[in-house]
Amino acid sequence: MPNSPQNLEPIYITPAELEAFRLLDQEGLSQEEAGQKMGVSRGTIWRLLQSARKKIAQAICEGRPLKISVDCGLKDLSSQNKTS
Repeated sequence: MPNSPQNLEPIYITPAELEAFRLLDQEGLSQEEAGQKMGVSRGTIWRLLQSARKKIAQAICEGRPLKISVDCGLKDLSSQNKTS
């Protein structure tokens, strides 16, 4: 089946994109506060956030797996506790 979840190409999100997304959208920090926590500029936070939101939306809308790219492998978010 070409459209089964096993055959869909995953979307990869970087740890920095995920952290910016988490700090702003889950924790409710401002861009400036998130930038201070991450040690980057507000502009960098904005770029990371926009990229993360686009990738997360694409994964949800297309039913594709979302994976966090890390140095020593990939972490599959689809195996996480699904509470929503």
